[in-house]
Amino acid sequence: MIDLESFVRDVPDFPKPGIVFKDITPLLADAAALKGACDLLAEPFADAGVQKVVGIESRGFLFGTPVAERLGAGFVPIRKPGKLPAATVSQSYELEYGTDTIEIHADAVSPGEKVLMIDDLLATGGTMAAACELVDGLGAEIVGVAFVIELCFLSGRAKLPGRDVRSLVEVR
Repeated sequence: MIDLESFVRDVPDFPKPGIVFKDITPLLADAAALKGACDLLAEPFADAGVQKVVGIESRGFLFGTPVAERLGAGFVPIRKPGKLPAATVSQSYELEYGTDTIEIHADAVSPGEKVLMIDDLLATGGTMAAACELVDGLGAEIVGVAFVIELCFLSGRAKLPGRDVRSLVEVR
């Protein structure tokens, strides 16, 4: 078993003073660690009938696509406004200082489709909560929400009540 936490580098004072950034590029650069992370993200949902994996821009794409392949599912990106070429639906959400918005193609998932949500990091939970609202609004069934890293001290799970939330590395 690979110790994935050893592949996460702390970068102090990035992107601003007082923040300790969790850098996953060492994990991405190591073939065994990357494979292990993607296998572990997919494993709990192997028998859930996942039809689509939804990844949030941009690091969610890095893990969501190989997880989709492992599950025999399609991949759907959630992006910042203006990045998707066809008709979209959007969701705004609160940030520490202001708001942000994300979008999904209006036809990306269908009512009743089983969906797994993926991102690299669960911090305050606002982005994933908004992403789940988008997918719920399109009528799909979210079977799980998975992250490589969870910053437990920020209580992001609280914004995802009733969801099957999984994380590979928990930072307390």
